[in-house]
Amino acid sequence: MKERRKEERVPSVNEIAISVTSEDKNIPKKEFLYNYSKDISVSGARIQSSILLPPDTTVTIKFKLKLLEDEITALGKVRWVKVLIEDKSYEAGVEFVDTPEDAVKKLKFYVSQITKLHHSDDKR
Repeated sequence: MKERRKEERVPSVNEIAISVTSEDKNIPKKEFLYNYSKDISVSGARIQSSILLPPDTTVTIKFKLKLLEDEITALGKVRWVKVLIEDKSYEAGVEFVDTPEDAVKKLKFYVSQITKLHHSDDKR
């Protein structure tokens, strides 16, 4: 299967907050806490959520990345969804769109640090 991702993704579980910014009447406009990223790259993330986010839903995601002091906020578009537990848990692939340059720099730094950690673990 051909890899379609633009950037390298690294496994990284981080607590996130999601706000829906699309005009979808079926999804309440509030911030949902207790969601997690499962992996992340400069161009997107795989997230786990307690709400179903249909494809093409636009969301704002606030990441508190483990190695960084700052919070990163990114606008994203849901590209795919997988049901983990019906009506309770979902995974979604989110592509970042219109990401501020400051957030891109932080994401690049974070991904490079996680990559270094994984390569140093491989050498042991």
